[in-house]
Amino acid sequence: MYHKELTAIKKSNRYRERKISDESLIDLASNDYLGLASNKVLFQKAYERVLANGHFGPKASILVNGYSTIHKTFEEALCQANGFEEGVIVGSGFLANLSMIEALVRKKDTLFIDEEYHASGMVATKLLQKNQVILFKHNDANDLKAKIEASNTLQGRVVIAIEGVYSMHGDIASREIFDIADDYNAILIVDEAHSSGVIGENLLGIFDYYNIQPKQNHIKMGTLGKAYGSYGAYILSSKAIIDFLINRAKAIIYTTAPSLFDTAMGLESLYYILEHKKELKAKIEKNLEIIENILNIKSKSLIIPIIINDNKKVLEIQSKLKESGLVVGAIRQPTVKEAIIRLIAKIDINQKDLIQTCNLLKEYR
Repeated sequence: MYHKELTAIKKSNRYRERKISDESLIDLASNDYLGLASNKVLFQKAYERVLANGHFGPKASILVNGYSTIHKTFEEALCQANGFEEGVIVGSGFLANLSMIEALVRKKDTLFIDEEYHASGMVATKLLQKNQVILFKHNDANDLKAKIEASNTLQGRVVIAIEGVYSMHGDIASREIFDIADDYNAILIVDEAHSSGVIGENLLGIFDYYNIQPKQNHIKMGTLGKAYGSYGAYILSSKAIIDFLINRAKAIIYTTAPSLFDTAMGLESLYYILEHKKELKAKIEKNLEIIENILNIKSKSLIIPIIINDNKKVLEIQSKLKESGLVVGAIRQPTVKEAIIRLIAKIDINQKDLIQTCNLLKEYR
């Protein structure tokens, strides 16, 4: 079964397979932006927190008997740090996007979603009626506004979905989109998976970056599998929206509560980021300076895309770098429209290794 399809995928150099992470290679491919996934001190603190909890697995959904003091403590810490009224912990970013889009967009509502929004959000749109979903040009505030105005049959809520930092090309969401959401009293969903922990005065993401005080129409979703070095996700918003999600979002109601250890690790990482933000920001700025000086790419995030537009060539470049003990991402369709090398300028990487990687990429591309 599926032999023909797999053959076609291989011929187009789009074939993927699981490979055990090679710890001997210097990692410039993963989303562990701050290197917290290998921080033994945070691991020990998370372990001790779970050990003191009494039980170590979530046991049930958060609405049955799976909601723990660890979950609640993390939600409250996130709300306090980010300035939101209420929060809910979710099993993953994928589940969070399914939860928000499937539950919040009711029958008469219309969703305006960035054409490069994460795949989880695009999957969620399939649960809606086709006429409820309008894609707007990537990060284009003018196109968004024009499409809202052209939709003169709107009867219900306007819901807008964007990312804080876009996962493949590392660009930051337009400030104007926040203003448009306010102008049209729209619910604004912001996927902060790749911005939380990386940008902003306090490294809290796009709201922090633009110094935007969260409002009743704002929703922030963040994940723990990137800068927080763990696994899971959270949704922050007004109390009314969180209450509604808890009562209507199937991906929250019908799933086991998130892992206690992963949640505890996320909590310890949050505390660490807030305590060491000055030091972390300095390292981020230094790495971005290296990127700009060598590759002539000016970025505000740690995602550095190098457009190659050739599936075979990105794999060859990735292979050459591995020979030098370095690993970067070789991203192909359907994840991106044109093949790219995706360099993650992780701050736990030795600067000499980052410089070497940049020089090799400059040569190979």
